[in-house]
Parts: sequence; C-alpha cells; structure tokens
Amino acid sequence: MATELHDLTVPAFTRGLRALSAILDKAVAHAAETGVDANAWLSLRLIDDMNPLIKQVQTACDSPKLCIARLSGVAAPVHDDTETTIAELQTRIADTLAFIASVPRAAIDGQEAREVTLTFPGGEMKFLGQPYATGFALPNFYFHLTTAYGLLRQAGVPLGKRDYMGSPT
Repeated sequence: MATELHDLTVPAFTRGLRALSAILDKAVAHAAETGVDANAWLSLRLIDDMNPLIKQVQTACDSPKLCIARLSGVAAPVHDDTETTIAELQTRIADTLAFIASVPRAAIDGQEAREVTLTFPGGEMKFLGQPYATGFALPNFYFHLTTAYGLLRQAGVPLGKRDYMGSPT
C-alpha cells in the first residue's frame, strides 16, 4: 500500500495555517484593546540574525505550498513577499489554504519515492518524497509557526497552547 502523503501533510498544514490566522486575529484584537499598532509587530525578531515576524508568516505559508507542489507536480502560486500588513498576511494564508485544498489527493498520495531537490545559495539538498515531507517540510513549517507564535506571545498578545494547536477540524 502506498504511503498516504496527503494524510501526513495536508491536514497538518491546514490546521497550522488556520491556527496562525487565528493567532494573527487575536494579535490585531489585542492591539486594538491596548492602543498599539499591530502592524508594528511585523518587525519583531527574537534576535538580530533571525527573520522578523513578517518573514516567519511568509515562510510558514511557503513551506506547505511548496511541499504540496513538489510532491504533486502542481505549480505553486507565486508570492512576491510584498506584504506589509497583517491583513495582507491573512490574504496570503487564505491563498495558501486554498491552494493546498485544491490539489487532488491522488496527486500527493503514492509520491513517497518522488525525487525532490532543494537548491540553496550554498548548495542543494536531495530527498525522496516521504522523507522530504516528514523530515524537512513539516519541521520547517512548525519552526516558523512556533517562532511567529513566540514573537507575538513575547509582545504581550495573550496566547496559549490552545491557540498554537488550533482546532482539529
């Protein structure tokens, strides 16, 4: 029986992206209650050499869309990283959710042996489909989701584990 890569990826990405969207909504609401400009938080960093919140959200969207595209062979939508507001990031999250929902299960399942090559300025990494999904794409997604959560939590947004975990449906 083929690995059901769809079940390993799409539900996790969907739940995490929905949680991220809800976290951003909660940040906007908290900012309004406290008289803060929520968009000012987009430049927050844990440390100088890490990407700011805005890039954490962009990358949290890129990881799922590129994973699903690489596994399925379906072209991913292009995002130019031009967002400057939380509202624009919410649109990006919605676009990413729509894309991953649009890819047929049959295009993802059974792709455990598909070759995936990632090219970076310093070289490339080669994977097969299942190890790519479970050993790179999902951990990368959760890293950026966790970092976005942590940045907003540190900024005073009243978030908890349930916010991070999101709804199971």
